[in-house]
Amino acid sequence: MAASTIAVSSHFGLPVSTTHVLSSGVAGSMVATKGLKNLHMKTIKNILIAWLITLPVTIILAGGIFLLFRLFL
Repeated sequence: MAASTIAVSSHFGLPVSTTHVLSSGVAGSMVATKGLKNLHMKTIKNILIAWLITLPVTIILAGGIFLLFRLFL
């Protein structure tokens, strides 16, 4: 399922994180088999932290690369 989600996103030119897609798919399958009791709080915490950290880090990296290219080009 994760591979098909990534393939469809790539086809339409949508930016997705493979790590986020895969971890969300694993969490979803855990919930689907035995309900919420099968999902560990540590897993939820790790997914949320990954989502919260990714956006600011990518903004900072993109801004830094932009300024670097602007300086030299």
